[in-house]
Amino acid sequence: MATRIRCNGVALAVEDDGGGGPAVLFSHGLLYSRRMWDAQVAALRGRFRCVVYDHRGQGESEAPESGLDMDTLTVDAAVLIESLGLGPVHFVGLSMGGFVGMRLAARRPELVRSLALLDTAAGPEPAASATRYRRLEWVVRWFGTWSVVGRVMAIMHGASARRDPARASDLRFWRDHLLRLDRRAAPRALEGVLQRESVVPLLSRIRCPTLVLVGEEDTATVPARAEEIAAAIAGARLVRIPRAGHMSAIDAPEAVTSELRGFLDAQR
Repeated sequence: MATRIRCNGVALAVEDDGGGGPAVLFSHGLLYSRRMWDAQVAALRGRFRCVVYDHRGQGESEAPESGLDMDTLTVDAAVLIESLGLGPVHFVGLSMGGFVGMRLAARRPELVRSLALLDTAAGPEPAASATRYRRLEWVVRWFGTWSVVGRVMAIMHGASARRDPARASDLRFWRDHLLRLDRRAAPRALEGVLQRESVVPLLSRIRCPTLVLVGEEDTATVPARAEEIAAAIAGARLVRIPRAGHMSAIDAPEAVTSELRGFLDAQR
């Protein structure tokens, strides 16, 4: 059950298991919610204090009409850490959550103990994909997500996961989630991602232990973009996750959880 916590002027939906170990803060990807981390939280609960939250404008958090840019979302995360007395945290962010994590680790290093970046990118959105996503955004604004849900699922999830009967239940859950998205709030969140600026110049300022994970079938932020991040952060380790697309934590939960567990245990 989520608790609403006022952070940086908005009410964020937060779940805190209250564990006694080091805090791990999970930050989800665009259009999804804190529920994408269910498998990882279930595995890490007990050894770590696991905290998940929905970004403003998504999930069960408040949906303002502005302030959905990555810098504001980074301030949200910093205020949440301070409000709950979590810092420094092990920050785990996928895609948009990774955009937040890189900015937070570079600008507020005292709040970040370690950084795990999944299926994310440091540079801006490439022009070709931005144009494609804005076409989808237009359709969602006028007709809702039902008309594009198949295309969105193909972007978010790898071909292997979409064919895997073991993943069918999870993917049905997320397809239903996408169908319920607010057709006004979802495009605003997407626009915040598409307008983000490059943080490549900030990467050299990240000094905490860093793990970079990427699904081998990720077509939204391709593995080369993960390689760029790992090469720019001192000591970062890059791991490619087989049979996983952009939402690797959902497509290959066991593999992702194993890598995260090993990485987090090493920091203890």
